[in-house]
Amino acid sequence: MTRQRKISREQDKSRSPSADKPRREPFSFNRVVKSLGPGLITGASDDDPSGIGTYSQAGAQLGYGIGWTMLLTFPLMTAIQEISARVGRVTGHGISGNVCRHYPGWLLIIVVTLLFIANTVNIAADLSAMADATKLLIGGPAILYVVLFGVTSVAAQIFMNYRRYVAVLKWLTLSLFAYVAALAFAKVSWMQALAGVLVPRLTWSSDYFTTIVAIFGTTISPYLFFWQASQEAEEQRVDVTKHPLIEKHYGVRKEFSRIRADTITGMAFSNLIALSIIVTAAASLHAAGKTDIQTSAQAAEALRPIAGPFAEVIFALGIVGTGLLAIPVLAGATAYAVGEGRRWPVGLARKPKEAIAFYSVLALSGGIGIALNFTPIDPISALYWSAVVNGVLAVPVMVLLMVMARHKEVMGRFVVGGWLYWLGWLSTGAMALSVIAMGVGVLV
Repeated sequence: MTRQRKISREQDKSRSPSADKPRREPFSFNRVVKSLGPGLITGASDDDPSGIGTYSQAGAQLGYGIGWTMLLTFPLMTAIQEISARVGRVTGHGISGNVCRHYPGWLLIIVVTLLFIANTVNIAADLSAMADATKLLIGGPAILYVVLFGVTSVAAQIFMNYRRYVAVLKWLTLSLFAYVAALAFAKVSWMQALAGVLVPRLTWSSDYFTTIVAIFGTTISPYLFFWQASQEAEEQRVDVTKHPLIEKHYGVRKEFSRIRADTITGMAFSNLIALSIIVTAAASLHAAGKTDIQTSAQAAEALRPIAGPFAEVIFALGIVGTGLLAIPVLAGATAYAVGEGRRWPVGLARKPKEAIAFYSVLALSGGIGIALNFTPIDPISALYWSAVVNGVLAVPVMVLLMVMARHKEVMGRFVVGGWLYWLGWLSTGAMALSVIAMGVGVLV
């Protein structure tokens, strides 16, 4: 060994341990956004215009006292969404893709048919709410806005580059901060709002329990399970360095940590916005005695004389932004569910010619959603039945998901267990109880 090498090695030994540590990169909001993915978009899309209508109605009718439901639903929806994401990441297939490979065909047909109906009606209702909000802002014919928003959302999914499209969806999540901003114009009693979140106050009435059922049905929806699982699978098709974990086990812990952080962030964001809407409605509408709010657009309009025109504008803009985020997720979840179940080439990263059937289902769902607004059927009334279908569908899908997550033939060595598994079953049980309560309410 030469003298020069000896000196070099001694210098290396004498170096402080901190000298070899990589420098921390400065905080970058853009880098944080890039690290988030399916979980963030899924959580944000949960606060769609129809969901905004539900939360506005809850706050207007019941005031601050209903805020505790957001604290309850957060861990439940986080658990079931993380399990959905794990299924997609481990297997490389979405929920339908796994059902068609491991379970009877009739089960897949029932689940996918109900999902298609519920999502399509939801698209129609969201387009109606977006059109009403736009008319509130700038006037003009609402039906024109229905067509404009519907065609734009579908065309963007089909023709826009996948990476760019996902980036657009991420930035659209910022539109939800409109509802945090709306709080500034409402005279909120913060002590009462905090008490409403931390201390459940039950009222034994059919209206109260119907509202709780509606909130559960809005926050825990089947299309969210299908979308997040399929997006985890899609990321593997786009990124050549990623493979289904059941095939290549490398980096499992890192991937599960990413999924958890992404899902918690998305669901926390979703619940924060939902709580902001409830508090705004409670402080403005409930306090003024305006309790008969049926839609998100009505909530925006009702805010004008109470909280001022700026609150109305912010609320209405938020409806449009969240709709542009939610409609692609609803239509996309439908296309993934049908396409994976039929084993077609699927994925928003594919060119239209590479996945004609997949994109045809996506366009069909969006097209029917637009067409429903031209019929005598009231999309908002139809949304009630969509919520019923979603609630009924959610329970068997969640049971199926929980069974799938423990099935070694599906998940291999990465079956879901521990507290996440039991929290998933708790979420399933809570959803089942809400559906039973809804059924009892209808019969009584």
